[in-house]
Amino acid sequence: MSKKKIRIQVIIECTEHKNSGLYGTSRYITTKNKKNNPERLELKKFNPILNRKTLHKEIK
Repeated sequence: MSKKKIRIQVIIECTEHKNSGLYGTSRYITTKNKKNNPERLELKKFNPILNRKTLHKEIK
């Protein structure tokens, strides 16, 4: 039997852009370790539409 994968792919989405009412969305795909980080991921990433670094939170 194969091992259960610990690292999973997650999608993070900009929270400031969602509330601003502008067109489009800023999303990134990244990986996280479920064992070390069971809670939802939050990272500061660059949003090209707002042209600055903003807080991105894990969705789903």
